[in-house]
Amino acid sequence: MDAVSPVAADFNTKVRPWAGFDEFLWTGYLLAFAITSITVGLIWDISWHMSIGRDTFWTPAHMAIYLGGAMGGFVGGWLAIKYTFLLGPEREGASVSILGARAPLGAWVAIWGAIAMITSGPFDDWWHNAYGLDVKIISPPHAVLGLGMFGISVGALLLVLSRQNQRQDTSGSGLFVYVGGVFLVLGAVFITETTFPNHQHGRLFYLACSMVFPMRLVAMGRAGKCSWPATRVALVYMLIDCLMMWILPLFKAQPMLAPIYNPVTHMVPPAFPLLVVVPAIVIDLVLSKVVDRGGWLKTLGLALLLGGLFLGILMAVQWYFAKFLLSPAADNWFFGGNRYWPYSSRPGIYRQEFWRVEKSNMNSDYLRFSGVLLCWGVASVSAWLGLVWGDWMRKVRR
Repeated sequence: MDAVSPVAADFNTKVRPWAGFDEFLWTGYLLAFAITSITVGLIWDISWHMSIGRDTFWTPAHMAIYLGGAMGGFVGGWLAIKYTFLLGPEREGASVSILGARAPLGAWVAIWGAIAMITSGPFDDWWHNAYGLDVKIISPPHAVLGLGMFGISVGALLLVLSRQNQRQDTSGSGLFVYVGGVFLVLGAVFITETTFPNHQHGRLFYLACSMVFPMRLVAMGRAGKCSWPATRVALVYMLIDCLMMWILPLFKAQPMLAPIYNPVTHMVPPAFPLLVVVPAIVIDLVLSKVVDRGGWLKTLGLALLLGGLFLGILMAVQWYFAKFLLSPAADNWFFGGNRYWPYSSRPGIYRQEFWRVEKSNMNSDYLRFSGVLLCWGVASVSAWLGLVWGDWMRKVRR
């Protein structure tokens, strides 16, 4: 990249004070808005299905999701036009080339995610017309949609990372922490079916958490320049989930599809977020002591340590917190206990019980020692991926 003289830099600052803002801030803020719209729309859409049912493709929740997708594509497309046609030789130091066109790496990933999201829209509409209401969150069109959301969220991370990594101070870390928190929320949403409080004494719950959270927390903790990055990311995740849990029930709703066993009158909220902030604190403490993860053997040992710490601490705090969430003491607006049931669920004592945890049941999800070892192995692999990905993200400059 060509050097910029102090005189030119001073001229840009005084005469065109928006020059730096245009380059680094508005695209990052717009992509942060895009993934926020996607995340809010996704949680809202799940609540819509649980409260009202699917009545039309043009629901406000769907529009929020696709607004975020379109925004991600718009920002990525604009950056591709700008770096391909509107900049001079300096573009090569701040962009990557694909088929002769140039843009920051995050822009290319966001464009790919937007294409996947927009493609999934008609596919999802056809799927519902052919097969009716979703039985599972993960259907083929939702899988394509999820890949698109993942693409835009990773694109946003890469874009704000390039800004953070180009600075000597921590002034670019705030946006990175926020985008990382939204990225964590998206991961948590896609394992919702295994993380209800009633599942939180079973093997499947800890296995799903071991797959999703260590990679994200370790990567954010490794790549963030601010203090306690993984902890801050986890707090953003909890805050977003709590806000959705508190705000959604403020809106009235009425089921529109039979059978109706639970006549809800307001939007059904998500369950209280998982206490991943506690293992995130320990992950930050460990990573703060590791300046260089060294060779593959040291990396393997660190991954085993981080995976074990994550799993052990999550089990210690979530095991007892789940009991509280199923008790009458949690049935209030703050914790949202016993309020996350859809209109299609029958009332019963099962709502206050842990599911499939009997040793004698052939289909039991009972957490045996072998299951703990399996979860540890999965968490360690996830943490290893987080270390590798986090180290790579520290090098992103364009």
